[in-house]
Amino acid sequence: MELNETFNKAVEASRALNLTDVSRIDAVLLALADAAEAKMEFILEANRRDLALMDEQNPMYDRLMLTPERIRGIAADIRNVASLPSPLGHVLDEVVRPNGMKITKISVPFGVIGVIYEARPNVSFDVVSLCLKSGNACVLKGGHDAGYSNEAIVKVIREVLQAHGMDEHTVTLLPADRAATAALLGAVGYIDLLIPRGSKGLIDYVRDNARIPVIETGAGICHTYFDAAGDRAKCADIVFNAKTRRVSVCNALDCLIVHRDRLGDLPAVCGRLAAKEVVIYADSDAYAVLDGRYPARLLERATAESFGTEFLSYKMSIRTVSSLDEAIAHITRYSSKHSEAIISENPAAVRLFQQSVDAACVYANVSTAFTDGAQFGLGAEIGISTQKLHARGPMALRELTSYKYLINGNGQTRA
Repeated sequence: MELNETFNKAVEASRALNLTDVSRIDAVLLALADAAEAKMEFILEANRRDLALMDEQNPMYDRLMLTPERIRGIAADIRNVASLPSPLGHVLDEVVRPNGMKITKISVPFGVIGVIYEARPNVSFDVVSLCLKSGNACVLKGGHDAGYSNEAIVKVIREVLQAHGMDEHTVTLLPADRAATAALLGAVGYIDLLIPRGSKGLIDYVRDNARIPVIETGAGICHTYFDAAGDRAKCADIVFNAKTRRVSVCNALDCLIVHRDRLGDLPAVCGRLAAKEVVIYADSDAYAVLDGRYPARLLERATAESFGTEFLSYKMSIRTVSSLDEAIAHITRYSSKHSEAIISENPAAVRLFQQSVDAACVYANVSTAFTDGAQFGLGAEIGISTQKLHARGPMALRELTSYKYLINGNGQTRA
């Protein structure tokens, strides 16, 4: 009952937010970006307390860690969101019926959006900026791993809201315990949409137990296929970037699929990975080529568990195929439908791959590292949806709106 009162305050705040002028929202966002930088040391000190409680070898450590550079990047994303046009009040469709009744379909906020996430304190800023701009109040449920960080961030956010005369309950941080999770999953009548961000286990748990609408932002099991007609230099650059740019993110490369005709190029394609201590789990054909040409301490034979695994670390697998169709079949079996790529100079192969692969983002000769709301020009993201209802791919301002119909007439009645 105590949390129901908390949820109800969020509902009340959402109603006030829906009536707030967009210029005022933009001013709050710009002030929030400034505050994130001004309060950087306060936030970093809280983050250091969280980091001290986590093993540095934990794949989540990098996601948990904030740095001055990352906070400046967060502030830049908030300013980008402020600069974007409002997604609200857009006329999506309009028709005048024969009886003179005018029907207008317009974009509107969901109302209150709940987000459950693990060791990702940057999500707090991303969610709040997007929700404010799209007219939604938000209820945040972070994991205990980022407890100190999230508390510090939300304190900064609420100070900005109060300074601008806005209801602090526009942003709510729930306790980092299981009871709060259970309450959020069952917040019927309060939370309009729930978005989980984290591991497959978290996402599955939320989907299976929530009594309110959920949009899945799935784990990323990402493949890159090196086609028979692929450019070796492009492949080497893309594989290195997709695997090593930031290993703990959902768009990082997990499996390189190589056409049998290009096995001889593997040492060149994988060469730079050794400098980053990337462990490769190679199938028998790829292992035979890399044996003696890739550091022995970093080369292992692939097992069944090497495929369909989101490594979130300096590890990847290699699978050899004899055709494009076989590559597509492997992706179909193991993909999480997040981000997949082909390296090929054959337009027909690219076209077939992009038509056949069922994923939110399908790349040709581009690193999967670009699956990101900011990189797509969306300002920021609240998650990468891997489902097909309502939203798919990076979810930003437009994806955080619904719509309603406005019907205007002059006394019409129905027979």
